[in-house]
Amino acid sequence: MAKDIEPKLRKIKEYLTLDLNGAHFRIPEYQRPYSWKIEQCDKLLQDIQSFMESGGTDPYFFGTIILDCSGNNQLSLIDGQQRTTSFLLLLKAILLILNKQIPLISGEESESLKAGLEGRRKDILRILYFAEDEDVPSLIKDPSLIKSRPMPLDNCSINETKKDELKAILQSTSFEEAEKAVYHAPKKQKDNKYTDFFRNFKFFYNRMLEKNNSQLSEFAKSFLNSCQVIEIRSWDVEQAIVMFNSLNSTGLPLSDADVLSAELYSNASGDDVFRQKWIDLGALVETFKKTDETGLQALFSQYMYILRAKEKNSGVSMTGVRKFFLDSRYLSDSMDFVAQLTGIVKNWNDTAGDALTNLLLKFNLNARFFMAAYMYSHDLAEIKKPFEAILRLFAILEVVDTGYSSKQFKQFLFQENLKLVDKAVSPDEIVGDFHQQIIANWKKEDILKEIKDYRGNVLVPLNEYVYCRQKGLPFFFGDTYNVEHIMPASGKNIVSIRMDAGIPDVNEFHDLADQLGNKIMLEEDINKSIGNEWFKVKKQNTVNSKMGYQDSQYQIAKALVNYPKDLWTKEDIEIATDKVAHRIVDFLFE
Repeated sequence: MAKDIEPKLRKIKEYLTLDLNGAHFRIPEYQRPYSWKIEQCDKLLQDIQSFMESGGTDPYFFGTIILDCSGNNQLSLIDGQQRTTSFLLLLKAILLILNKQIPLISGEESESLKAGLEGRRKDILRILYFAEDEDVPSLIKDPSLIKSRPMPLDNCSINETKKDELKAILQSTSFEEAEKAVYHAPKKQKDNKYTDFFRNFKFFYNRMLEKNNSQLSEFAKSFLNSCQVIEIRSWDVEQAIVMFNSLNSTGLPLSDADVLSAELYSNASGDDVFRQKWIDLGALVETFKKTDETGLQALFSQYMYILRAKEKNSGVSMTGVRKFFLDSRYLSDSMDFVAQLTGIVKNWNDTAGDALTNLLLKFNLNARFFMAAYMYSHDLAEIKKPFEAILRLFAILEVVDTGYSSKQFKQFLFQENLKLVDKAVSPDEIVGDFHQQIIANWKKEDILKEIKDYRGNVLVPLNEYVYCRQKGLPFFFGDTYNVEHIMPASGKNIVSIRMDAGIPDVNEFHDLADQLGNKIMLEEDINKSIGNEWFKVKKQNTVNSKMGYQDSQYQIAKALVNYPKDLWTKEDIEIATDKVAHRIVDFLFE
């Protein structure tokens, strides 16, 4: 008979500090690889920072962790491997900075600060290296001793190709040593050559460097002592997996929208007119629920951003949507509230066919808050210039090595939001503010290099938009599109295509295939028809039975029909990438 499960509410410090002799976390063989990106890590830091700034006394909750304890001192992570791994990377980043900063602190007035930082360091050494009090002095004096310490997490996943990445980072004595020790993908540029382990660790390290000693101490203290998880321990793996499946399919907690909707109903005191208007809003939301910006939860969030701006609150610290409205007066007038939400969703409805609007939403969903704010108080006929300005900033966010919550983005956008909701502010003034923000924080030549090194897909539709804008052509943005590789990245003919392109080296071939100059927008059905064919076939010069570029509504694809060559080579990709990079950077700094 399986031992009873043990659910406990535990502080992060308690959860990560393993007290059992030889105990360690373990990622089972069947688990997926580590897959958190900068976006999730940025959200983690934002959540901690927002919690700290809210002044709340209740701990911040990071969800449920399910552990299978049936192995000998092995705590197998059934649910929680992504969070646990990220927690360890964050703590390592903090530790390296503490090791650098603590020896530099002097003066009697700094004794308490130094004691606090040393306390944080001791906690982290205990977590990462199972350090008892008597071990700490030697680990501080000779950091290289950590290389002989046991690791807190053993990755046994057969799906993880770089299992030693976390160990290499945790055993490093400096950021520079960690960077040298981790895997570097050949032919890849900048951070693309690293795994998610090091990319996320680097992101945490750089963000922690932005804090002064006092801020770093408070951040580490809040994370370790005021953030919590529910740790559920099971001594039967099947039981643990059943719990995981159950918790992730049923019994979800009420959302903010659920709670606030109930409060509005209560304040309306059963008014039939309000009831009908709420039903109408629900029907309108249901009609457009396929888009993230018009869901009921999203509407509450967007309205909160609007109200904060109207109150002249430009601070980046945010209370939750639920707390914001429950602590405010806005829910008391239920009729006005439903009218405001209806107005927001109607604005999205009225711009649903606008290609620029749809393009902007592809970059970063945080953009929707500022788009909604502008549409709330301005004529929809005037959205092009401000939306292009927002697009420029989020395009830079896509290529630079930082997150949305950094001061160049979030702080500026929150300040600018005061103007976005002010109907007296002209579109030209808003455009000017965004332009000044861009030229004050980035150099054109640096962004040009970042775009040339870019290997993602988000900039592909931006390139199409700017191309159409320059040529005075209509910009089409369909509901579904594929990113087409002009020189295919795979397929039955790939070896011959690669040799024809003059790229014998496989690694160089894959890197070139991912460059922006080799990618265009294309309809899904056309891409399926010709995606792996030779360039001359895609141009529709030889095979009449297949759809090709000439059948597309996308302007760059149509222009390639008249390309003077039938081979698409390494030289063509490099020339096209250079053109794309200059085209986009000229737009960003326009």
